[in-house]
Amino acid sequence: MKRSEDTNQFDGRTSDGLDSGGDLETKPDSVEDILRSDGGTVDSPFERTATVEETRRDRIDRKLKDYLWTPWSIMRNDWRAIVGVSILVVYLLIGTVGVYLIDPTHPTHGESLVGPFEDWSHPLGTDQSGQDILSMTVYSTVPILQMMGAGALFTIVLGTGFGLVSGYKGGMVDTVLSSITDVFINIPGLPLVIVLSVLLEPEHPALVGVLLAAAAWAGLARAIRSQVLTLRGEAFVEASRAMDVPTISLLRKEILPHLMPYIVVNLVNAARRIIFAAVALYFLGILPYSDANWGVMLESAYRAGAVYRPDAIHWLLVPMIAISGISIGLVLLGQSLDRVFNPRARARHERSDDGKGSEPESEPNTTNVTQM
Repeated sequence: MKRSEDTNQFDGRTSDGLDSGGDLETKPDSVEDILRSDGGTVDSPFERTATVEETRRDRIDRKLKDYLWTPWSIMRNDWRAIVGVSILVVYLLIGTVGVYLIDPTHPTHGESLVGPFEDWSHPLGTDQSGQDILSMTVYSTVPILQMMGAGALFTIVLGTGFGLVSGYKGGMVDTVLSSITDVFINIPGLPLVIVLSVLLEPEHPALVGVLLAAAAWAGLARAIRSQVLTLRGEAFVEASRAMDVPTISLLRKEILPHLMPYIVVNLVNAARRIIFAAVALYFLGILPYSDANWGVMLESAYRAGAVYRPDAIHWLLVPMIAISGISIGLVLLGQSLDRVFNPRARARHERSDDGKGSEPESEPNTTNVTQM
C-alpha cells in the first residue's frame, strides 16, 4: 500500500518544518513579524527584545523607591521604628542643639547635692561639688555620639571589607586575610584596649571609638566571609564573572546588596557595644579622664557613695537613664531595620501599593532570596 505523506494542509510543509523537497522552512516576510512575549522584536538571538529603555529619570526614581520611599513606608507603620528613631533624634538634638542652649557647668556652680526639680535653675540637681547634672549630661552626649559613630563605622567597614575580599577571592588571599582575622578574634579585647590606650593615650572621642573597636570587627568579618562563600556560587555571580565584570563592581553591585540586612543590623549593634565599652572603661579609669562623660559621672557618683545616699542617688541615676535610653533606641531601630530588609515584608508592601492587598502571614514565602 502506498504510504501517504504527513503534510501540512495549510502551507504544504511537513509537520517537522520541512517542505516536500526537504528544504528548511522559509522565514517570514519580515523579521518585524517575529514578536517576543514582551512586545519587542528580535533580529538576532543576541539583540535585546524590549523596545523601551530605562531613562536616567527612571533609574533615579527606582533607586529612590528602593532605598528611601519603601523603607520609610515600612518603618512608619512599625512602632519600634517610630520610637527608636524618635529616641535617637532626641539624642542627636541634645548633642547638636543642646550644647548651644545650655551653658557648661563648673564646680560651685550651685549648691551641693541639690535634688532634681527642687531648683529650676538646676532641673536635674547638682553633684557634690555643685556642678549642674543636666549640663554635664548634655555635654557628655557629644563625645559619646562621636565614639559610637566612629567605632561602629570602623567595625563595619573593616569587617565587611575583610569578609568580602576573603570569601570571594579564595586561595592565598583568603588564607592571609583569614589568618589576620583569626588573630584578632583570639586576642582578648580588654587587655588589647588597655595596652593601646597606654601607648596611644587617645584624647579625641573618635579615636577612642576606633580603639574600642580594634578587635570587634573580626567576628563580623568571619560571618561575612561565610555568607560570601555561599553567594559566590550563585548563578547571577557566575553570569557577572562570565561577562568580565570587574571584581570591585561585582562585589559592590551583586554581592554586597544581599549582605546589607546583616550589615545594617550589625552596625546598630556595634554602636550599642561601643557605648557600653566606653562607659565601662571610663568608669574603671582605664581610658584617659574626661570632664564630660557618662562613665566619669558614674564613677564620681559611686566614689562619693551615691549608691547608699538617698540625697545623692539622682547623681547616679541620671547618667544611667541616659545610657539606657540611647541603648533602647538602638535596639528598637535594629529590630525595625531587620523588618525593612526582610524581602517578604517589602514584597507585601509593594503589592499593597499596587492595590493588590497584603500577603497573609500564613502564606509561605516563595521569594527566592539568600537567607542571612
